[in-house]
Amino acid sequence: MSSPPTTEALARARATFPVLADLPAPLAARLAAECRAMTVPPGTRLFDERTPCGAFPLVIEGRVKVAKLSPSGREIVLYRVGPGQSCLLTSSCLLSRREYAATGTAEVPTTLVSIPRDLFDSLMTGAPPFRDYVHALFADRIGELMTLVEEVAFRRLDQRLAAHLLARGPQVDARHQDIAVELGSVREIVSRLLNDFEDRGFVSLGRGRIEVVDRAGLEALAAAR
Repeated sequence: MSSPPTTEALARARATFPVLADLPAPLAARLAAECRAMTVPPGTRLFDERTPCGAFPLVIEGRVKVAKLSPSGREIVLYRVGPGQSCLLTSSCLLSRREYAATGTAEVPTTLVSIPRDLFDSLMTGAPPFRDYVHALFADRIGELMTLVEEVAFRRLDQRLAAHLLARGPQVDARHQDIAVELGSVREIVSRLLNDFEDRGFVSLGRGRIEVVDRAGLEALAAAR
């Protein structure tokens, strides 16, 4: 359940998002009166596909996973939102008045402050630094999404898996299904590739654990043309 933010929550929001610290007085008063704060446990679905967007969330603590689901149930992670960040998809939906095209789920205990749509519109028109922040958010996230598209479209899955393990090693505590979601694949394919990596001496597999044994071998695979 969301509630009006306490003085402490507002102070944390302004500290985490400096763009909120120097708002014009009328907008600062509206921020204190109209925004809402909430803390949610892991696994909480914050928004779903084809649902309207009514507020702009600012993550104060925790992490939110934004993912796209296929009709068959497959999932690919688009990006994550951490403290001091906000959601590209939400800002796009607010500006275009469209529904969400992906899902947002808290991965860990998460605290956020949400700015209602009317106040978001007022901040976009009446607070240039806030407007610049939203535009910069678009630029940063579009760059991330272009990298994701390039990875999925032009790089083999075994290379992407090798790069994924290298980035998170030397020990990766994750299920094969979790890695498949990260890579936009399915568990069976990821498991087959991991078994192949183990046969080649690249990794050692355990229950819910993958240990990188031959980093140089994975690096060569990830860099192969």
